[in-house]
Amino acid sequence: MARMKFMNTEIDNLTMQETLQAINQLIQENKSAYVVTPNVDHIVQLETNRELQEVYKNAALILTDGKPLLWIANWYGTPIKEKISGSDLFPLLCNMAAAKGYKMFFLGAAEGVAKRAAENLTMKYKGLQVVGTYSPPFGFENNKNEMDKIKNMIKASKPDILIVGLGCPKQEKFMYHHCKELGVPISFGLGASFDFEAGNIKRAPRWMANHGLEWLFRITQDPKRMAKRYLVDDRKILGLAIKYRKK
Repeated sequence: MARMKFMNTEIDNLTMQETLQAINQLIQENKSAYVVTPNVDHIVQLETNRELQEVYKNAALILTDGKPLLWIANWYGTPIKEKISGSDLFPLLCNMAAAKGYKMFFLGAAEGVAKRAAENLTMKYKGLQVVGTYSPPFGFENNKNEMDKIKNMIKASKPDILIVGLGCPKQEKFMYHHCKELGVPISFGLGASFDFEAGNIKRAPRWMANHGLEWLFRITQDPKRMAKRYLVDDRKILGLAIKYRKK
């Protein structure tokens, strides 16, 4: 696999088609693997979050989610083949699962959102089996009873693919700490993908995504939450890009 050093992490330099092939192979191997999809926000967090660094070191696939990261890679002279955004990957995973008979479980988002996403996707992809959905309450990770409930639900459903939409770094840490116990062949942390598929949040127009302007569209959709992330926190990527170019 074409894994390369990139800034403060590593990247699997794959096309979307190569990614789907690698995912299918990981499902067949059934080693309780998990996949992370770093964007600018992840790279900024990785600089100081040691636990997240450990999560990334143990990921089976590290996929580039964000045009700015592709621009930085080009600036470094080490181009990344393709942006593999979680929101693009999710429906393709559902399509593959429907075609191959893989069962899926959706964990995350606000109450009812994962269920609505499952309903929409099962209508879209004939034969798709979503064997369970659950939207955990706030602070569930610190509640042993709630954690036991979640783990028991997933284990009883026996999915082949677990999609976790809890936001970074919560979803990545959940997969890292529990993937072996859950025994799911492959897990993904896919952020807001449930909201997109449920129709809660509109996706940026394709031309904006292709030109690296998805952040601007998301600010207009949710200014209270996204403005600080994109306009304050993620500006740190500029200094990090310079720092790692010198290394």
